[in-house]
Parts: sequence; C-alpha cells; structure tokens
Amino acid sequence: MKWLDNLKLKRLDWYIIKKFLGTYFFSLALIIIVIVVFDYNEKIDKFATSNATASEIIFDYYFNFAPSLANTFSALFVFISVIYFTSKLADNSEIIAMFASGVSFRRLMKPYMVSAAIISIMTFVLSAYIIPRGNETRLAFEQQHNRKKKTESAANIQIKLDENTIAYMERFESRNNMGWRFSLDRIEDKKLVSHMTAATITYNPEKPHTWTARRWMIRELRDDVEVIRSSNREPLDTVIPLEPSDFLISEGEQETMTSPELSDYIDKQKARGMANIQGFEIEYHKRIAMSFAAFILTVIGASLSSRKKKGGMGLSLGIGLALSFSYILFQAISSAFAAQMPVALAVWLPNILYTFIAIYLYRKAPR
Repeated sequence: MKWLDNLKLKRLDWYIIKKFLGTYFFSLALIIIVIVVFDYNEKIDKFATSNATASEIIFDYYFNFAPSLANTFSALFVFISVIYFTSKLADNSEIIAMFASGVSFRRLMKPYMVSAAIISIMTFVLSAYIIPRGNETRLAFEQQHNRKKKTESAANIQIKLDENTIAYMERFESRNNMGWRFSLDRIEDKKLVSHMTAATITYNPEKPHTWTARRWMIRELRDDVEVIRSSNREPLDTVIPLEPSDFLISEGEQETMTSPELSDYIDKQKARGMANIQGFEIEYHKRIAMSFAAFILTVIGASLSSRKKKGGMGLSLGIGLALSFSYILFQAISSAFAAQMPVALAVWLPNILYTFIAIYLYRKAPR
C-alpha cells in the first residue's frame, strides 16, 4: 500500500539521518567533555579534602552527571546540529540537487522528523527513568563529600491525611525522627469526633507509618459523650499514614524521582493540601515538554538553513544560535511564572510559541 511505502526509509533518508545524528552526538559529547573538565578543575580541591576515591568521583559523580548534562543541552545541540549539517548540504548544492530530482521540502523533512523522534524518545527515557536513579547516587555523593546538606527539620507542619483527618506538628527533626507538639484531628459531618495530642512523637523507620507518642491524650466525642484517655508515662504506638519524606523536602529532590513516582507524589500531596509541590509539577511537565522540543527546533533549523546563501553558513548558524538560546531562556523565565498561571501552561508556553515560529519558517522555506 502507498502509505506503507511512505513509511519506508530510502537511501536519501538514511544519508540525512546519519548526518543529523552523527553531528548531534559528536557535538553533545564534545560539550560534555569540556564541561566535565572545567567542573573537575573547579572542584579538585573539594575532592582532595573530602577523601573521595577516584572510583567514587568517576562512577558515583561524573558517570551520573554526564547524562544530566546531555539532557540539559539536548535542545540546544539539536538546533546547532540541524543548522550545521543542513547548511553544509545547501552550500554543497546537495539540497538543490534533491529538489531538482523531484524531492519536495515536505518529503525532505521525513528523515529530519525520524531523527527528531529518536532524540525525543531518548531524551524522555533519560529524564523520566534513568537520570533520576543516577541523581540519587550523585546527590548522595555530594552530601557525603561536598557538604551539600539535606533538609533535616521542618516547622509548622499541617497535612490533610484524608478527607476527614488533619495532622499538625510544631517541629520535626530527622536526626532523631522526632516531632514536637503533635495533634491529630478527625472530623465527621463537620464535627470534631476525635482529638489526639502528644508532647513528642517519634517515627519508626523500620515499620512504615508507625509512630510512638509520649505524654499523649486522646479525646473522643460521640453522642454528646466525651471519653478521655491519656498517659504521661506509658508511650503509645499508633499507625498514622504519614512519613517524614512527606514534609521534609530537600532542594533538588524532584530530580531523584522517576516520572511515575513524581505523578504519584504530586497527586498524594495535592490530596493532603500541601502547597510546596510546584517544583515537582514543573519537573514533571518539563520532562515531557523538553522531549517535544526536538521536533519544533528541528523544523526551525531545517527551514532556516536549507537555502544556499552567500557567505556560507555563518548567518544561518548565528540566527539558529540566537533562536535556540532565546528558547532556553524563555523556558527558564516561563517556569518562574508558574505561580501566576497553571504549571502545565507555564512549562509548555515556549513550545506553543515556537511551534508558531516553526510553522511560519516552514512555509517560507524553499520549495
């Protein structure tokens, strides 16, 4: 069938795919090596004083740092790669020869889109599943050797555990898993039916959701009867669907979660009424948006550089760099406005705007 023939890749397609992906991976590897060298020179004193072994530095830190760098610069080097090799094709009159042989610009975009799809899938899999696991190891290394501290305490914690239960803690410290001035309220039909207080409450990490309350009191109010139980000496073991990780949120913690884990965490924290999840929502949507950026920037790059120009590829490369940097800058700025608009819209706004730019340049491209 005709549509099956259209899906088959011809020799011309493989030629462009190899040029595209070869340029992309080579330039990306080059910039990663340069950044790693500069980063090592900057941190060599810290590594020397931290007693980190060469194996830890290479495999725990840089081996997990490199994929994160690759994803960060992926959009930029998709653009640069397309501009560079397409301009070379145009300068060598190869694109003119393709048009002369009956290949339309729309048909020419097929191998570009296949290459963009490969990069897009790779980017998403890396950011959603592989990099978060590597970040766990890298951040643990930094906490151990570079004195990058985790969040160890929280104050004025109020969490909605379910539709009828609210927990409050004045302070919690992770060094001893202890919280102070704890209260747990249960409400039914807009009436308080149970109120528990404890001077201190300690989390048992070996038994999830298990807490030990000391100097505790429980008031139960049912049918206008109040029943009070309390003890200042005997501790009370109780199961509460709450863990320290629900409110002790360290900087960059969202980077250590896979996308399914992020989605579950966001849903759980929203149900509990937690307000400090914006960074997690931005990270979740950014991973998807950055994957689609490969298609948008490929269309823009190919449309800009497919025409043969006097003076070579300098102008196309300059315009391409300006557009790619403006895209990355706009993405950073729009994420900062997530507090004033829906997070998904803030993250996807650069893609929406640059999609219109891509459509305009595609229509202006040589035919």
